[in-house]
Amino acid sequence: MAEVVVADVMAAANDVGAAGAQTITAVSTTVVSRPYLTPFEISSGSTPTLESVLVRITAQDAVGIGETTAMTAYSGETTAGLIDAIQSILAPAVVGRPLFDLAGLHQHMDAAVRGRSLAKAAIDMAAIDAQGRALGVPAGVLLGGRVRETVDMAWVIGLAEIEPAVAEAVAKVAEGYRHIKVKGGHDPRRDIELVTELCRSLPAEAELAIDFNEAYDLGTALPMLQRMQRAGLVLAEQPVPGWDVAGLARLTQALDLRVMADESIQSVHDAMRLVRRGACDVFNIKLLKVGGFYRARQVAAIAEAAGIAVKVGTMPELGIATMAAAHFAAATPVATVPADLVGPLLVDGDIVDSAPFTSRPGHAVLPDGPGLGVELVASIAEVTG
Repeated sequence: MAEVVVADVMAAANDVGAAGAQTITAVSTTVVSRPYLTPFEISSGSTPTLESVLVRITAQDAVGIGETTAMTAYSGETTAGLIDAIQSILAPAVVGRPLFDLAGLHQHMDAAVRGRSLAKAAIDMAAIDAQGRALGVPAGVLLGGRVRETVDMAWVIGLAEIEPAVAEAVAKVAEGYRHIKVKGGHDPRRDIELVTELCRSLPAEAELAIDFNEAYDLGTALPMLQRMQRAGLVLAEQPVPGWDVAGLARLTQALDLRVMADESIQSVHDAMRLVRRGACDVFNIKLLKVGGFYRARQVAAIAEAAGIAVKVGTMPELGIATMAAAHFAAATPVATVPADLVGPLLVDGDIVDSAPFTSRPGHAVLPDGPGLGVELVASIAEVTG
């Protein structure tokens, strides 16, 4: 019996060694889009369609798919710019490199171009998917293992009139969501009225957050949030511009509710700056925003060391990137704030099976398949193949 076990272990080790020796042979891109069921609006603009760039990485015996999206109103990027960065700059930097050397891939991408995190994230994501498929293990194994099998999800409501926003929030709590995030930023009086009405209408077990997407200055944000705090708000996301770390710190110190940084945290260096200033209680880590799994884990480590909680956010995105975010949340101990994983549920038909996000409302159920554990629908698979 011992000889059989040893033989099996040796065979598995040889398989892993062979997989680990693979190099990236090709990188390709495909644009896909899905219309929002309702145009998704934030304080900086409205988006009628969720348009994504899929990135396919090919190695000798494995293929992986990543996804990125510009959401120009949030990032300032464009789909054309993402495709150009991936095809003209990043693909030449990673083709021929070892698939399993994620740190090396980032080193070569960073040497090829400064910034461009959204483009780098898609390659990083595709590499992790390909690694998992080559080894036959879920992405979570490559991230150190899952600390949770399901991920609590927040329901996100874009800028809307007060009455329909409240009705949607109440309905989603009835379905099983326990954390509601609404968008604000056009008018402080409207935002106060919205939060007050939501706190009055939602059951006690529901938590409410509002995301301003950098809309206000400190002088406007502080008295507004003091009133919202009295109404029952528990989390305020990026009330002031991303560059105003001092203003964010002042809000964090003055308020009892939790203050979350999003646009203020674009890199590991931003994370350190926020920690040093005591500028927030929560990091919103988006894989696309910081450059993929590799950088997101670095930011999460800073958060853990500083005693800061993490929300895993999305832009929103379609099913590939959203599932990647779910794997990251499941493998990150400090990701205790319900994640924003509703992108596939806001559009008319996803590019993958959306069951992981719908089978238990308010919870994302992690698949056990290799890599990201999801497959493209047939029509999209034919185009990317």
